[in-house]
Amino acid sequence: MERSLAGRRRLILYGLLTPVTLFLGVFFLGPLIIMGIFSLLEPGLYGGVVWTFYHWNFGRILGWADGLIEEYDPVYMEIFLRSLELALLTVVLSLVACYPVAFWISRLPGRWKSFFLFLITLPFFASLIVRLYAWVMILKPSGALNQVLQFFGLIDVPLEIIFTEKAVITGMVYVMVPFMFLPIYASVEKLDKSLLEASHDLGATRTQTFLRVILPLTLPGIVGGSIIVFIPSLGNFIVPEVLGGAKVMMVGNLVEQQFLYARNWPFGAALAMMIMATVLLFMMVYVTLVLRRDDDDKSVTV
Repeated sequence: MERSLAGRRRLILYGLLTPVTLFLGVFFLGPLIIMGIFSLLEPGLYGGVVWTFYHWNFGRILGWADGLIEEYDPVYMEIFLRSLELALLTVVLSLVACYPVAFWISRLPGRWKSFFLFLITLPFFASLIVRLYAWVMILKPSGALNQVLQFFGLIDVPLEIIFTEKAVITGMVYVMVPFMFLPIYASVEKLDKSLLEASHDLGATRTQTFLRVILPLTLPGIVGGSIIVFIPSLGNFIVPEVLGGAKVMMVGNLVEQQFLYARNWPFGAALAMMIMATVLLFMMVYVTLVLRRDDDDKSVTV
């Protein structure tokens, strides 16, 4: 009886997981495998690919190009490193903006808490392109920001913010704030207040309570939000396209150009695989740290 019940549950589980597995296999792993194959093929003369093994696509980025057909150009690595820098800066600024707000909202009454959570998710109800062009109207020399600053006499000449890295970072943080806030808020909501009271009763200062109690307990939300923000920020091309113009190039824009304009699909695929490799590296570091932390907790418990 128990075996038949276990077998029935297993069949139900397989039935529930099969559609999701097939969907991910077809629409996620399939394109990823195609991109990986294309990155090792020769580019066609008028677009497309030639089915010949061709590792010089990565050589153009990493430095082992043959120097005859393909030449190494450090500009590609510079763009990639700049994209990595902007993505990490977006993570840091989003964290600084969201962490204290999550604590503030968690202490509000239920009605106000729901209201402010709605405000956090409100940008999802509008198109991203519309929101970014609204930022163009705010940041341009004749925009709302410069007009307000000039009205109060804080500046004499309009600030050149639009089409700079500052504008790109502003737009990236604006877009990614909800993705950072929600995991942090979930960790803050689970925070046991009795632990904070115990820390104060034992004579710990606010700084000690934060470093030894609050920060470790909310660290999973911080790390989860950071990963969720970092992954789309590294490959983002819409925000740099609208707010950066032709002056700020990120690796996502470079991939777009190679596929749509240069028609060099293998090189664009190689750039995309570089993004994927960087994301997987960060994920491996995160998983390693989590497993090590779990092992340490188990050893302390034992």
